[in-house]
Amino acid sequence: MTLAVDIILVISGIAVLLLGGDFLVRGAVALANRAGISPLIVGLTVVAFGTSAPEMVVSAAAAISNAPGLAVGNIVGSNIANIFLVLGLPAILMPMATRAPGVGRNALIALAASVLFIALSWDRMLDLTDGLILGALIIVYVIYLAIGAARAKDDPVIAELTEAATVGDVPVSTGRMLFFLLVGIVALPIGANLIVEGASDIAALLGVSDAIIGLTIIAFGTSLPELATAAVAAMKRHSEVAIGNVIGSNIFNIFAVGGITGISAGLIRGGAPIAQEFFVLDFWVMLAAAVIAAVLVLTRRPIARVTGAVLFLGYCGYIAALAYTSLS
Repeated sequence: MTLAVDIILVISGIAVLLLGGDFLVRGAVALANRAGISPLIVGLTVVAFGTSAPEMVVSAAAAISNAPGLAVGNIVGSNIANIFLVLGLPAILMPMATRAPGVGRNALIALAASVLFIALSWDRMLDLTDGLILGALIIVYVIYLAIGAARAKDDPVIAELTEAATVGDVPVSTGRMLFFLLVGIVALPIGANLIVEGASDIAALLGVSDAIIGLTIIAFGTSLPELATAAVAAMKRHSEVAIGNVIGSNIFNIFAVGGITGISAGLIRGGAPIAQEFFVLDFWVMLAAAVIAAVLVLTRRPIARVTGAVLFLGYCGYIAALAYTSLS
């Protein structure tokens, strides 16, 4: 296939993936609400895992299809984009406060998760044991959020997940609910396969590793929902929603997406090899992003326009460094 066709495949795959994830969440929320499950539990389970479903499906499909660089690149690249791009760009439009209760704890968890992911990858393999560790930790994290339910109105991560379970275009009728669920279940694997196929071909045609495509195109595409949420929240002066969304997304990326990647690759292929190139730049940029987020939150320093510009330029510099190293 030509490069243009492959690019269309990837763009179409991202669109189908995001649409499928949105439909799946809405249908599942409707089903859970009909079963009488509390909004808090729905938010912590259905919404939290449903919004991470696109990344989970892509990384699992990539790992099974012997494109481990794409799978790991999606995780690492998304976490980098979430801090530098998703927080930086909206802050240029409107300064963002960082004083919301609970964000500091989650920022530290996100930092610890980044350190753990690098440590588990140190042997250049994300295997079944690593996947089970990460998978267990996402369960522990959700339980931690549930225990802290008393802080739901203060903790932006909990508050946002709970709100997402009670608002929005949730289908009411049984037929519409089943339609949403069916579209989500069908669209997710179709979108993932389109992305993996197109991205692998792009990497081959350009002569770069699939990790580069995962770190850039795929990571940016799967971070679009967070970018849109952050931009709207910043304009409405609800920056705690944006920050909670970004930090929570990074935690789920490492624990949930990393866990399903390690488990699926471990069961099918004995593990997902981690390319040496991740240890040259990408892991350390991801770690730096987590440190920066933690420092901004813990010092309660607002993300002013200048800080937002620095973060955005940092992301541009990272992409430029990737382009230079991959083409040199």
